[in-house]
Amino acid sequence: MTPDQCRPVFLQDSTRDSRPLALVTGVGRSAGIGAAIATQLAASGWDIAFTYWTPYDARMAWGAQEGAADTIGAAIAAHGAAVVAIEADLTDVDSPARIFDDAESRSTDVTALVMCHCESVDSGLLDTTVESFDRHFAVNARATWLLIREYGRRFRGAPGSGRIIGLTSDHTVQNLPYGASKGAMDRITLAAAHELAHLGVSANVVNPGPVDTGWMSDRTRTDCVDHTPLARLGTPQDTAHLVDFLCSPQGQWINGQLLMSNGGFG
Repeated sequence: MTPDQCRPVFLQDSTRDSRPLALVTGVGRSAGIGAAIATQLAASGWDIAFTYWTPYDARMAWGAQEGAADTIGAAIAAHGAAVVAIEADLTDVDSPARIFDDAESRSTDVTALVMCHCESVDSGLLDTTVESFDRHFAVNARATWLLIREYGRRFRGAPGSGRIIGLTSDHTVQNLPYGASKGAMDRITLAAAHELAHLGVSANVVNPGPVDTGWMSDRTRTDCVDHTPLARLGTPQDTAHLVDFLCSPQGQWINGQLLMSNGGFG
């Protein structure tokens, strides 16, 4: 791995009393769910380390957001949080250990791991390439396992304080590699609720349903609204509030669950 594949940028040092540290992956755009979660957690008293990977956004239809890390970091820091932005390629098996090293080098041990990262390229059973399939599983499944493994090896927090949360999707039709790899991610994350029970860590998966962060066509947007009882799409902030609760002391009892936060979409 080159330095550019996992590069920490220290945006602000905390001058306040010690705050717990949340590591949020997949925070590449201000409009994304990851950015909303990171900002909400900062408002609730967490320091934040977040990862992003600009080459992924650059090859998507929405394109890379210029200066996204600085913009998102400033929004987080406005809540008094220390912020570490880490550009990391999660197809690299060495990334998770380096991410934790960088996150913890300027703060404290990671208490909450919130995984919003993904590889998502539409294709179906007949047109998915082997390269695309493998990349989806490398990012969505293998990197999830390696991040959770690293978290479990390092966690030294008080029993009941640790949190692992993964964001998933149940979409598979014409979205085979994404949906299949997210299904694998679910199982990996939920296993942590039992295998890391001795650490007092809770682990849950959240399915946010249809959230338009810039990827929806007009037709997709209309179809999703028509299939939601409240006749609206989800927002990044909807998911951020749920994750914030799960990371709170009150959220400790919720464990080993796949939570549907999709407004009744179906």
